[in-house]
Amino acid sequence: MILFPNAKINIGLNVTERRPDGFHNLESVFYPVNWCDALEILPAEAIEFTSSGIQIPGNPESNLCLKAYQLLKADFEIPPVKMHLHKNIPIGAGLGGGSADAAFALKGLNELFELNLTPEQLENYARKLGADCAFFIRNKPVYAYAKGDEFEPVTMNLSGYKVMIVYPEIHITTAEAYGKIKPKPAKIPVKEAVQNAMETWPKTVFNDFETALFPTYPILPQLKKQFFEAGARYASMTGSGSAVFGIFQTEIPAELTFPDNFRSWHGRL
Repeated sequence: MILFPNAKINIGLNVTERRPDGFHNLESVFYPVNWCDALEILPAEAIEFTSSGIQIPGNPESNLCLKAYQLLKADFEIPPVKMHLHKNIPIGAGLGGGSADAAFALKGLNELFELNLTPEQLENYARKLGADCAFFIRNKPVYAYAKGDEFEPVTMNLSGYKVMIVYPEIHITTAEAYGKIKPKPAKIPVKEAVQNAMETWPKTVFNDFETALFPTYPILPQLKKQFFEAGARYASMTGSGSAVFGIFQTEIPAELTFPDNFRSWHGRL
């Protein structure tokens, strides 16, 4: 079985308060994009995880794909598997790649071993792996709130628009990003702001992490400015960074280029 875990972008991200449990409450719109990893899952004699592509930091035994297997293994008699992850989605970019890998591992194991878990049940497993993992179970645009693991449907159709995402090879950890954030209630809730015409978004739809991180990483506001100068209808950093995206109504201009060492992807929304 081969699966293709995809990334997501945040359209608006307000960090509204620090919770008693040490996490933060936030609100955002999560929107899936087709920048993908590739995950192969096969029955095996012993549990095994390997990877290729972008180097994944840390101990392979702590990879979220393996943690997804162990979660299901605790509740179901499933045999060992071999998992191989080819990593394309940049790490520390705010694109949710690791969360997507974990969620797709859950979905793949559910299908492979015919566990018959519902989307709601899979989401509950995914929440144990990370705040935004549950989003990738249904993989549809949502308004996310609480820790980013509670969802409401959002009326938003960006099909036909094009998006370009650039990762400037800056790995920003979640700890660093949240360490610089100052939670505050949003002036205009994201759910409300995104219902207006996209022309209004640059003045009403914000990512709070930009205020926290742009002074430290000046390339990030430069990339955002470059997108707008190239005709993007909207541009923003996604998640806690450092990837920046631009949304275009027409084709992405050919003259929009970036340094060779930056990773980029573009496609339809």
